[in-house]
Amino acid sequence: MELEKTVRMNFLFSFYGELLTPKQAQHMAEYYEEDHTLAEIADNHDVSRQAIYDSIKRAEDALVNYEEKLKFVEEFENRKLALKNIREYVNETYQNDKKLMELIEDVMQDSTGEGN
Repeated sequence: MELEKTVRMNFLFSFYGELLTPKQAQHMAEYYEEDHTLAEIADNHDVSRQAIYDSIKRAEDALVNYEEKLKFVEEFENRKLALKNIREYVNETYQNDKKLMELIEDVMQDSTGEGN
């Protein structure tokens, strides 16, 4: 499994995982978050490896489809970049204004779940 795909699927799963069926969500969590193999997941659920593969593939397709239609992840990334640019500008132009920097950090934390 390539790292870029894993990161992407984890991100999509964090946004849209609640829209998957309970089984798909469980299989995705075990595969992507817990790093179990298809065989391990199949053994845990007493089904075939192929059944797990099919479930995960359908879930991946659904997550990608949700993002294509809803664009929540794209909007999140755009907002995160805009906030980063604002923070850099304020840091360069108003570096002595501690209160302004605090307010921007608060907005970044609220909007993206990240600070610094």
